[in-house]
Amino acid sequence: MSEFTGFPATAFTFYQGLENDNSKSYWEAHRGVWETDVQEPMQSLVTDLETEFPPLRIFRPQRDVRFSKDRTPYKTWAGLTSEPRAVGGVGFYLRLEASGLRVACGAMVMAADQIERFRVAIDHRTFGPEFVELTEKLAADSLPVTCGKMPPLKRPPSGYPSDHPREKFLRWKGAVIIRDFGRAGWMSSAEALDRVREVWSGAAPLTDWLVTHVGPSEVPARAPRVRR
Repeated sequence: MSEFTGFPATAFTFYQGLENDNSKSYWEAHRGVWETDVQEPMQSLVTDLETEFPPLRIFRPQRDVRFSKDRTPYKTWAGLTSEPRAVGGVGFYLRLEASGLRVACGAMVMAADQIERFRVAIDHRTFGPEFVELTEKLAADSLPVTCGKMPPLKRPPSGYPSDHPREKFLRWKGAVIIRDFGRAGWMSSAEALDRVREVWSGAAPLTDWLVTHVGPSEVPARAPRVRR
């Protein structure tokens, strides 16, 4: 039996308020709302999803402001992911904010070693056309594959001709499916779980291809540089 019953409407209004007043005083005044209407449903969602997908972790609500010019203390969203690192993983992602839900899977930002393996696979006479075919099929299913968070190169990378048949994909630094859902009534019901499952399961051709031909980064994640 599913534990998740949806995100209450107050979860979205909580984040709308936090966008307007990102302060400790607002957070403390509404901590109970966050615990009951955001944290608890998110944990229930994780419990249900982990029966079909990799282990998931919930992002902490506080921002790391040590090396940022933006000193606002709290994230204006709640999220979960299967990946321990922001750059270099291949996995699943969900984000709740005032405007609705974002559901994604794939490689949002590839590390340098992943990009090299991705290009080799795109250039391959069999694996490259496979990638093109799966993107076409996923687009037809309303699950278009995009280049992720980083903008693509303006021209093909060194070593590849400008008239390469898959020149578009050679310029990518990521490969991900992102579905943005504007705030709707179904998000406050168990249907939200079905929508997430639908996207993540539907994206299997992409994630399977990435796991097979790219895989996670083998380069250790870089620690933030300390300003002196």
